[in-house]
Amino acid sequence: MAVKVRIPTPLQRLTGGNEVVEAMAGSVIAIVRELDSAYPGIAERISDGGKIRRFVNVYVNEEDIRFLQAEETPVKDGQEMSIVPAIAGGTGRADWPVYQNVR
Repeated sequence: MAVKVRIPTPLQRLTGGNEVVEAMAGSVIAIVRELDSAYPGIAERISDGGKIRRFVNVYVNEEDIRFLQAEETPVKDGQEMSIVPAIAGGTGRADWPVYQNVR
């Protein structure tokens, strides 16, 4: 049995359009390295120096790895790992003029 890895839409072009790929069980960072072997370029987009980039969220069975063991969080056979790009932005104000007084 393998680990299912959910790939976000912006990275699916690297996985041949696949939304879900499989990897061997191991730590989160080991799985990222394995994915990079199969899908070159994916690791540099989600990690740097063996650490998950701060604008990328990774979940193992819906648990945020930041509250587990970070990159060393084990992912076992049959579990699911999700890679989710962080979403930020907006002012919280619908009336905020986007380009007001840009100089």
